[in-house]
Amino acid sequence: MSGETRVHAIVEGVVQGVGYRYFALGEARSRGLTGWVRNRADGSVEVLVEGREGLVRDFVRQLHIGPPSSRVTAVNVQRETFAGDMDSFAVRH
Repeated sequence: MSGETRVHAIVEGVVQGVGYRYFALGEARSRGLTGWVRNRADGSVEVLVEGREGLVRDFVRQLHIGPPSSRVTAVNVQRETFAGDMDSFAVRH
């Protein structure tokens, strides 16, 4: 679909044990985005998100901020081809 995008991001810093995944969940759901968020073994958080271009862009801006107890040092973003294969946004364990 035109105007929709998919983004894969790795968020680094103090982002585990601080509510970051649930922050991302709330931000994504409030924008009607689909995808998932999960912790990685290296201490980073991984996000895959799809939706309307502007809403995804706003969401990625929020990933740079995070919840108050986090300290984001980097967000590595990779654009991917929109697939439309997800129907909600969830926390993966």
